[in-house]
Amino acid sequence: MKYTVDKKEQFVIFTMLEEKLDSTLSPQLKSELLTVHAEGYRNLILDMSQVKYADSSGLSALLVGNRTFSEDGGIFIISSLQEHVLKLIKISMLDMVLKVVDNNEKAAEAIFIHEIDSDDTKEEE
Repeated sequence: MKYTVDKKEQFVIFTMLEEKLDSTLSPQLKSELLTVHAEGYRNLILDMSQVKYADSSGLSALLVGNRTFSEDGGIFIISSLQEHVLKLIKISMLDMVLKVVDNNEKAAEAIFIHEIDSDDTKEEE
């Protein structure tokens, strides 16, 4: 699987450089997302601007990423979806579960807001 990883201070931008997210690539994506999380990053932007097709195993990989990053208070954001993949996510009603934004800038803003909200919650406890 071809991809790039851009590590920032507060998050990682993981950009898929493949046109299909299907059963041949989904296990690799899951593994790479778990590796990034194990490196200590809590927040991840998955840039899917190159992905034109996804199937149910691809959606499963997205759910694994969402669960992994959310379980310790982080956030998993999917950015720059192509129309076909966005339709699939909406049809399967995963847009109710997954955080989907138009571009990486909006994703970065969402992460900063999430971090501020997390800090406020910790202070109140």
